[in-house]
Amino acid sequence: MTLRGTIGSGSYKQAALALLVAGVAMVAASILLARLSFDAEALKLSLQVSVAVAVGALFLAGLFIRRISDDRRQIAESEQRFRRAMEDSAIGIAVVGLDGRIIEANPAFAVMLGYSREEIEALTFFQITHPDDLQIGRETMDGLKAGTVHAFQFEKRYLKKDGTPIWAHLAGSVIRDETSGRPLYLVSQIEDIDARKQAEARIAEAETRWNFALAGAGQGVWDLDVRKGGTTYSSTWVKMLGYADGELDGDPDHWLTMIHPDDREAVATADRAHLDGNTEFFEAEFRMRHKDGHWVWILDRGKAIERDAAGRLTRAIGSLTDITRRKEAEERLTVSAAMLADEKERLRVTLQSIGDAVICTDAANRVTFMNPVAEKLTGVSGDEALGKTLGHVYWAVDEETGQRIGVARPAIGAAPSDQNSRAVLIRRDDTRCSIRQVVSPIINERSEFCGLVIVFQDFTDARALQRQLAHAAAHDALTGLANRSSFIRTMEELVDQARKDTAAAGGGRHQFMFIDLDHFKLVNDTGGHAAGDALLKRVAEAVRGVLGPEDIVARLGGDEFAVILKSASTAGAGIAARSIIDAIAGLDFTWDDRPHAIGASIGLTAICADCGEVDEIIARADAACYAAKAAGRGCVSVALDDKITDDRSEPSKPLAAAS
Repeated sequence: MTLRGTIGSGSYKQAALALLVAGVAMVAASILLARLSFDAEALKLSLQVSVAVAVGALFLAGLFIRRISDDRRQIAESEQRFRRAMEDSAIGIAVVGLDGRIIEANPAFAVMLGYSREEIEALTFFQITHPDDLQIGRETMDGLKAGTVHAFQFEKRYLKKDGTPIWAHLAGSVIRDETSGRPLYLVSQIEDIDARKQAEARIAEAETRWNFALAGAGQGVWDLDVRKGGTTYSSTWVKMLGYADGELDGDPDHWLTMIHPDDREAVATADRAHLDGNTEFFEAEFRMRHKDGHWVWILDRGKAIERDAAGRLTRAIGSLTDITRRKEAEERLTVSAAMLADEKERLRVTLQSIGDAVICTDAANRVTFMNPVAEKLTGVSGDEALGKTLGHVYWAVDEETGQRIGVARPAIGAAPSDQNSRAVLIRRDDTRCSIRQVVSPIINERSEFCGLVIVFQDFTDARALQRQLAHAAAHDALTGLANRSSFIRTMEELVDQARKDTAAAGGGRHQFMFIDLDHFKLVNDTGGHAAGDALLKRVAEAVRGVLGPEDIVARLGGDEFAVILKSASTAGAGIAARSIIDAIAGLDFTWDDRPHAIGASIGLTAICADCGEVDEIIARADAACYAAKAAGRGCVSVALDDKITDDRSEPSKPLAAAS
């Protein structure tokens, strides 16, 4: 602006001077003519013209001078406005040369970086730019010089005088020569966006913590993005239902097919209501099928976060929480919840604990509250218990050792903990029930310990079910004998123990029998599998009946059985094997009025430290059993251990059942 104003005022001045010179020349010409030989009339005319031209020139010069004065005043005012805007701007402004030198900077820019104006105008932009962002400025300069960039806008980091990085947003343009178009310098506006950047970083950090918190709390996350083709699920969610990462991703409607049929319509209705915009959030509690077939109670919360111009859903996000335990607890607390609803804060803390029965104590371990469920389980009324020490009301012992389980005072701030998974509550009438207990401290607003909340449940049925499940896992469902997996574990333990007992002569030696029924297939073929199952039960009873209480009998599968004779000699094992054959052969089994007769062939080998691994021992006994079948069935074949001196020369020896 200043440069153009200067050029304009110079042009006006030159024009005025030209007119003035012309006028003076005319006057001089008139004087010269007066000295020449012209008549008076011509001379007068010449003087009049000269004076008119001079006056006109002076008038025009005055006009030009006035115009110049006005232009200079406007230029000064414009410069003052620009200067005031630059000086008073809250946003940094800098004029930068093409070499990066800071030609001029306003106070806001200097203050932003902690410099004085003199200090910052002695630097280049490259000196105050964060090293990682230097390339941005260089690329902009190269584009300006090449004529491909006329304006710019980007974010980068500067370095303050103390070395601290600060984020800024730059917007500006290049000033070019009006005639040649050559770039002269840059004018940049620099806005401090460091607070915004830090806020974004805090948001990102909070989101990361949120994701970790969800995973730590066992909450899964789902993300429906129509533009990306479907729904994705977090690893916590898919593991909650027994699937692998990515196994359920894709079809946005697949999750509805996994919902319990009784819950599906209500969930679909809630889902549609939210998708149609009728509800602010989607929230539902329902059962979903685990991959292994059982049902898991789920709390699902979600929200549509993006819609297209037509209002159709494009993205929604939600979380799923496994609330199975809570649902089970709610079912047990249905009756007691109404009675506990109006209790004091202590009862509110109690009801928030997991369990049915509740006992509260003060800091001196005296009972201050019992709910009806606790009265029923302990056999003591609340009125009778109030003020008594806990031991008069609540006496729990270890189910296996019979020792009392003390209710210790937990440390302040400690989470409630299950005291003993084998706890048994002994009532005053000496009746017992299995329980599970949780102890929580009561802390007042001054962080002082005020007592305990003991929450316990009647766990008798659940513990009985656990025992049944444990028994089912280790026993054959048809015969009640040990199953193959538990039998193999027992064999492994015996082999390990035999190796530890090798110091004693013959120590740790046991005998293993492999029993295979003869002619059993005929029973199945003629009487059907029901007949076969009934006969297998009889065989199991017969084998168990001829052995001692310490001997182990198992059904390995089909019509194959196995026996471990503890601390038996080969001769004694042979006698026991013949007894088993006799017992099986003597079974009087009739099915549909048709008698059936079966036999058994037995392979016998030792279990000792030098007999190899379990599978080798079983393989030897199996081979001996085949040898017994080959020898005519209904007999015993012994697989001798290479490291046993007796009968070493004979790898297998059939023993006739009748001999």
